[in-house]
Amino acid sequence: MVSTAAGASVASRGLARRVAGSPWTGYLARRLGGVAAVLAFLVVVTFMIVRWVPGDPARQIVGLTAGEEEVRQVRERLGLTEPLWRQFGSYLGGLAHGDLGASFTTGQPVSAMLAQRLPLTIALATSALVVVLAVAIPLGTAVGVAQQRGRARAATSSFGVGASVLGAMPEYVAGTLLVFVFALTLRWLPVQGGAGFTSMILPALSIAIAPAAVLTRLVRNETATVLSQDYITMAMSKRLPNTRLLLRHVVPNVVTSTLTLGGLILVALLGGTVVAENVFNMPGIGSEIVRAIVKRDYPEVQGIILVLGLVAVLINLIVDVALGLLDPRVLTRTRS
Repeated sequence: MVSTAAGASVASRGLARRVAGSPWTGYLARRLGGVAAVLAFLVVVTFMIVRWVPGDPARQIVGLTAGEEEVRQVRERLGLTEPLWRQFGSYLGGLAHGDLGASFTTGQPVSAMLAQRLPLTIALATSALVVVLAVAIPLGTAVGVAQQRGRARAATSSFGVGASVLGAMPEYVAGTLLVFVFALTLRWLPVQGGAGFTSMILPALSIAIAPAAVLTRLVRNETATVLSQDYITMAMSKRLPNTRLLLRHVVPNVVTSTLTLGGLILVALLGGTVVAENVFNMPGIGSEIVRAIVKRDYPEVQGIILVLGLVAVLINLIVDVALGLLDPRVLTRTRS
């Protein structure tokens, strides 16, 4: 019995040493530490920034014609007369219990507002990401192959110019053009965005055009670089079918670089939803944060920025883990 227990203890210690020595341990520890640091930074900075913005939330609530006594009572009710350190302590205490506070203007819990509006914003950003990937990967690969093999030089040159123009186009310009062409002129799609499939098309396209152009250029460059490698030349000398060559040798290498930028693009798309939701009058987080900033609604601004920041760092964490699974060399590179 004693020898069995001793053997189990030795085995458990050996397992612990292997886990501690695994590249994944340090890799995930660094990533999770970065997530915690970013969230702590967001909590502090967001709390301070909304209070540095000129304007009095109490005055916004009672109106410009209200007397100073009424404004003072509202400030006391909202806790704005307390010292800043005490307000911050109350905010942290609420966060520790999952409480983001209540809106100054509507009285609705911020968490309830987020639960109502966040799904639409996530759906819009995800739809835009699908458009970006569906366009960038096949088009960038095709242009990269044509460029590497010296085909369609005029088309590849025109692609570079077009991608540069589209990549610099702001979301509100793209959204206005799309509404004019497809909603007002052709009448194919609704002007106002929403939760339905057809009403999601124009908003998703408006924020996907610029990232799609940028990612397409990256995929084109990566494809041309991979095709110039010696092992690809050797594979081509064996007369492998083009489809097999692309799927087995080119696409896996391109996907790693695409995935790295894809996480950043999804985060940027979340920011682009602010513009798209206001252009297309969509009831998501983007349109709500504009209203909250105008009304100096501190809890809503803090809650929205914090949740969007949490989504952004989780996306980057998922991308980092996926990169580690696809290319284990990433684990050793980051550790060194």
